[in-house]
Amino acid sequence: MYSEAKLLKRLQSRRHKDRAFSELLDTYQERIYWHIRKIVLTHENANDVLQNTFIRVYRSIEKFEGKSSLLTWIFRIAYNESLRFIEKEKKRKHQSIEDVSNYHLEALKQSEYFDGEELHAKLLKIIEGLTEKQRRVFQMKYFDDLSFREISEVLEVSENTLKSSYYAAVKVIEEKILIETN
Repeated sequence: MYSEAKLLKRLQSRRHKDRAFSELLDTYQERIYWHIRKIVLTHENANDVLQNTFIRVYRSIEKFEGKSSLLTWIFRIAYNESLRFIEKEKKRKHQSIEDVSNYHLEALKQSEYFDGEELHAKLLKIIEGLTEKQRRVFQMKYFDDLSFREISEVLEVSENTLKSSYYAAVKVIEEKILIETN
């Protein structure tokens, strides 16, 4: 595997772009899929958003300036595509974001891809109850293992604000899990 700088150079070359893009997919597709899946919840929707994400990456790679890592840039595109998808769903169904989230949570529970562990299901339900900001920060930090700096670049929010949101989310989750298990 090439270093990110070499991969980027090949991606931005007309001659090597398609082959380099295939490498990019092999390297990042699964990680980006799970990032998206945590936002849109269902496998089918995650696949649609993933496809849109990588189409956008392919079309925009020449404009990538290297102000962040390539992975962080792709995460940002995936995050924005996920939010666009949720907004379209909300408008299409004329529902609140909470109703859309509850619908997707129920669909997730019915999915053949859902693990089904009771504690995991409880955690997902608690996470869905967080504010949108807390939920996104928690998911990126806890599930995607991004640093606060990387999350800051994706969401364009200061690290201190993110830390505050993350630790507030952790506190809520801990309290609700303790209540659920007692």
